[in-house]
Amino acid sequence: MTAPVAEIAVSLESPAWVEALPDIEARVQSLVQLALAGVPDDVPDGPLELSVVLADDETVRALNRDWRGKDAPTNVLSFAALDDEEAPLVEGAPLLLGDVILAWETVAAEAAESGRPLADHFSHLVIHGVLHLLGFDHQDEDEAAEMEGLETRLLASLGISDPYQDEDDRR
Repeated sequence: MTAPVAEIAVSLESPAWVEALPDIEARVQSLVQLALAGVPDDVPDGPLELSVVLADDETVRALNRDWRGKDAPTNVLSFAALDDEEAPLVEGAPLLLGDVILAWETVAAEAAESGRPLADHFSHLVIHGVLHLLGFDHQDEDEAAEMEGLETRLLASLGISDPYQDEDDRR
């Protein structure tokens, strides 16, 4: 399967991302394309547009507080434009999927805590965030199983192990 044409804006708000993963912008581009190509039945026709913001905990904490009522940082937030039923659709213009925002300190700490390479954990979270933009969710067991299964298959295509496996099973 091939991904639809997508304009992917990458915003580097925290220099720590580039220090840890020097190829981060190219990595984001390829991960987003992989996620879009991996779900052909769910991807709308036509050109797409989305942004990935590589931020810090402070930025993500403020967004999480203001939009979700949770005054704490989290690893990734997704703001899906497709959730906005009043969003204008302009014929011929790219369809805005939304924004994925990642928090440097939280993502790095989670990777270290789990013993997973930062690049692998980052890859998982970018794919996870993009799938949210496409309408995937994990609010109930069936939705979670579908989303996690898709994430696991996409990551496996990159040689990355199942992020949902128990740590003991990974060793």
